[in-house]
Amino acid sequence: MDRTTPRTSAVRRLLAGALLVSVAVVGAVASPQAAFAADYPTWDEVEQAKADTAAGAAAVEEIEGLIGQLEVNVAETRAEAERRTDDLMVAQQKYDDAVTKAARIQAEADASAKEAADAERNAGQVAAQLYRSGAGDLSVNLFLEAGDAKSTDALLSKLGSMNQMVERSSEVYSLAQEKQNAAAALGDQAEVAKAEREKLRIAAEEALRAAQEAQAQAEAALAESQAKKTELEAQLKFLKDAEAKTTAAYEEGERKRKEEEERRRKEEERRRREAIENGSAGGVATSGWALPASGWISGGYGPREVICENGYCSNSFHYATDLATGCWSPIYAANSGVVTYAGWSGSYGNFVKIDHGGGISTGYAHIVDGGLLVGYGQWVSAGQQIAWTGTTGASTGCHLHFEVYDGWNRIDPVPFMAARGVYLG
Repeated sequence: MDRTTPRTSAVRRLLAGALLVSVAVVGAVASPQAAFAADYPTWDEVEQAKADTAAGAAAVEEIEGLIGQLEVNVAETRAEAERRTDDLMVAQQKYDDAVTKAARIQAEADASAKEAADAERNAGQVAAQLYRSGAGDLSVNLFLEAGDAKSTDALLSKLGSMNQMVERSSEVYSLAQEKQNAAAALGDQAEVAKAEREKLRIAAEEALRAAQEAQAQAEAALAESQAKKTELEAQLKFLKDAEAKTTAAYEEGERKRKEEEERRRKEEERRRREAIENGSAGGVATSGWALPASGWISGGYGPREVICENGYCSNSFHYATDLATGCWSPIYAANSGVVTYAGWSGSYGNFVKIDHGGGISTGYAHIVDGGLLVGYGQWVSAGQQIAWTGTTGASTGCHLHFEVYDGWNRIDPVPFMAARGVYLG
């Protein structure tokens, strides 16, 4: 005979849910699906539990535990995503440094090869001059004309000049050989640098995949938390409410909340359309590209002093264009594409990266906390608002740090965007 009552059924279900969430938290880093293993209470079970004082108290305790575990799960997966992203940024910087080093050595090798070619050409010219001077006949002429003092003096003088030319020829050939050896050595160094650059590119790609997986997992955990936490909090409030209300009243409140979220979404879409119609930031040019933010250029692409703020330090080379926008100004996608990163990224603070296809990507850094409007894997349109500006990471004021990637190389955004009819600043 089954002696399970509605009260014990609800409580057991809640206990099972808590256990499954605990398991999910432990396995969160290893498996994105683990975060969804929890078995949450239904409204019917909560209503049944409320009808019994003891069951209601147990349900309150278990729901509070579920909410706490959700928060732990999000914190752990976010921490893992941040660690993976830090690895990615280190890998990207190593690759950038390797690209610069390989380019410098290659330039030195090319210059040395040119010097070697010039030295070899000079040596050839000296050899030709020696040949035209008839150096091979001097000793014979000197022997045949030994009886003529005047001729002998002339020949000796000529021989002295020729000896000097031979010495000069030897020096030129020695220099040419040195230049050739130097060019060969630099060429070998350039090949080594290129091989190291390729290794670092592969490492950066692996770091990107790891960061993307960790971020997708963190966003899944956050989505799970947001969806369930709201409902669990409503259930908790219902259980604690002394009034004899039904779950229908709370479900109605949830419906209104969702309606408000949809209203806000539509309002944002309306603002975006107005920006496009007015030709301001977010408006799309005929090329399909859009101005990512309004503001003047406060930092250009190239070398600069290191900036240390908020516990982070920037690189000595600025691979971006900074647009001073003011805090909480909108940031728009420079072109349509897929979001390949949207989250915390060390010295970048909150960061979004979009892949536009054809090897071209754009990056948007220092986004304000709570200002990310898109997520990993999401398709965005050119001119769509993706975030709000802030000053997170290594930043001294609210601005957009805007990057353009050509493959793995971060290039100057100003000429790139200008070629597409969009002018920054």
